[in-house]
Amino acid sequence: MSDLLTKPVTAFAAHRLLSAGPLVEVALAVKAANESDTSCTVLVFDDSTGRVIDLDLRGSKADIIERLSQPPRPSAGRYRPPAEASTEASTQQSSEPKGRGRPKLGVVAREVTLLPRQWEWLAQQPGGASAVLRRLVDDARKNGGSRQQRRAAQEATYQFMLAIAGDFPDYEEATRALFADDRTALEQRIAAWPEDIRQHLLRLAFGPQDNAR
Repeated sequence: MSDLLTKPVTAFAAHRLLSAGPLVEVALAVKAANESDTSCTVLVFDDSTGRVIDLDLRGSKADIIERLSQPPRPSAGRYRPPAEASTEASTQQSSEPKGRGRPKLGVVAREVTLLPRQWEWLAQQPGGASAVLRRLVDDARKNGGSRQQRRAAQEATYQFMLAIAGDFPDYEEATRALFADDRTALEQRIAAWPEDIRQHLLRLAFGPQDNAR
């Protein structure tokens, strides 16, 4: 089964959790709910971003699965260079002589702008400037990963709150607690919200492992 079909999503019918799991299963559950109650308003959220996703649920089960398995089309507003320009650029790149680098390691040469004192410091380090810069980048990626994950979780939670809880009591205070990374304050602000929404919000914000507190 393709990754598109297994992407984790969550569907809410009004303020009640309808279905959560792989996209294909949730989509079919939403279709069944709509067929049993045509007045049912369902929102489906991408768990990785917290954003609402639109589903085309027309036709048979096979039709729906076929559509879901197709990658999304690029936005019409996205810039695409003319075919001639693209061809010319690729021809120019292929005709340019290759440097002495080490292509098997994926080394890419690009310009780096530094102050003289920074170049002097790099020149004094073991392995040379390139080796030092690579180590610095790797260290930054390693140490900054957890911060990036927290920001991504907060943003996904915010998008979910914005779509489903924007008119709830203490919404503004809850968003401030979310971005302050203050779980206690957040739980206090959302205490009166519907149970299913509270649980999903906390799962997005802090993960499923310690959600049942």
